[in-house]
Amino acid sequence: MADFDELGLPKVLVSRLKELGLTSPTPIQDRAIPHALNGKDVMGLAQTGTGKTMAFGLPLVAQLQSYGTKPAPRTIRALILAPTRELANQIAASLKELTNGMPFKVGLVVGGVAINPQIQRISRGTDIVVATPGRLIDLIDRDAIDFDETHFLVLDEADQMLDLGFIHALRKISETIPKERQTMLFSATMPKQMSEIANSYLQNPIRIQVSPPGKAADKITQSVHFIAKGEKTSLLRELLAKHVEEACIVFVRTKHGADRLMKQLDRAGFAVSTVHGNKSQGQRERAIAAFKSGETKILVATDVAARGLDIPIVRHVYNYDLPNVPDNYVHRIGRTARAGADGAAIAFCSPEECDELKAIQKVMKYTIPVAGGTPWMDMDEPQQKNKGPRRGGGGGGKPGGGKPGGNRSGGGRPGRGGGGGGKPGGKPGGGRRSGGGGGRGKGGGRSS
Repeated sequence: MADFDELGLPKVLVSRLKELGLTSPTPIQDRAIPHALNGKDVMGLAQTGTGKTMAFGLPLVAQLQSYGTKPAPRTIRALILAPTRELANQIAASLKELTNGMPFKVGLVVGGVAINPQIQRISRGTDIVVATPGRLIDLIDRDAIDFDETHFLVLDEADQMLDLGFIHALRKISETIPKERQTMLFSATMPKQMSEIANSYLQNPIRIQVSPPGKAADKITQSVHFIAKGEKTSLLRELLAKHVEEACIVFVRTKHGADRLMKQLDRAGFAVSTVHGNKSQGQRERAIAAFKSGETKILVATDVAARGLDIPIVRHVYNYDLPNVPDNYVHRIGRTARAGADGAAIAFCSPEECDELKAIQKVMKYTIPVAGGTPWMDMDEPQQKNKGPRRGGGGGGKPGGGKPGGNRSGGGRPGRGGGGGGKPGGKPGGGRRSGGGGGRGKGGGRSS
């Protein structure tokens, strides 16, 4: 792999990278930058945390250096689209750091904050604008932005823009920007609908793939606990207490669930903050800043934070709720093991989430190792929802045994038992949380 100074980048950029402590490109940077510098359209497929921002940011800044003049009022020379405010903020911050001391204006256009200050900044002309599609449409509708001089377009995390329903906004933006431009599209996965986006935006693109879609970073240690829904918080507190000084992100499915879990952890004495879609932009930025600084050690978040948070100190990611979209699991756990570091991803699976776990493992082509509890289903067979005896965890003895074994996740139906059963007539074996190992038998109560 070449060094940055072998990729054809201007010396001023290579020097700046050294000041930032960056000497060698990542695989996606090594393969994408030379083509982008030559003006080619690029489609880059790489898992999260592999350095995609610099893969498009470096050639973008390198080519803009040749202009030598300030952009005209209301015009922008390069547009970068990102699906969430967090990712847009992260990209803008990285580009501002990269161009520090250079005559470049990097603008940010996102929702959740007043639109008029953004319009005023754009009115003075901007070299690079990083935007979310919804707020950019607002500016277009107000005729506050001029794309006549826009020669570069980047779509980052394009698959998530589709997941969030931005397809119509993307079509409208595509019709507004000049056809004569260079376009770069980066994504961690390649859903079927992406072909429409690629055909609409890209011209004979160079396709670069440095890791299979759906593959997690190699240095992430994954595990799953099979646990009843009502016992998740207790298990989470237990696991968090083992590394109270290490930063972690806890992902939940809903905004209300995030607030509820944050309050529970706060009452338990943990330093915690939360990020979700109902928070204002200022609240989200303050929560993330507190997390980055170490003021809080735990960030409870919905999928709004599954991409765009580049925080190297994150050592653990908890999937308190499994995501409905299996690809989001890969993005969530990609918040750890950043920049070559190690990390751990711990998932909780309740009986209601068996289908989600199956879908995740299918996408990843990987069976997540079991760290606790007895699987609610056969890990290597298609899940048949609400069928079969394996949903139980509680211990039952042989026929004629005593009362069902105690188990936080509930007893099992007739069939495979959970916790160890006692001898006929004796006391049952006690299971813990999701149940221990047990034999076959008719013991066990109903599922809780």
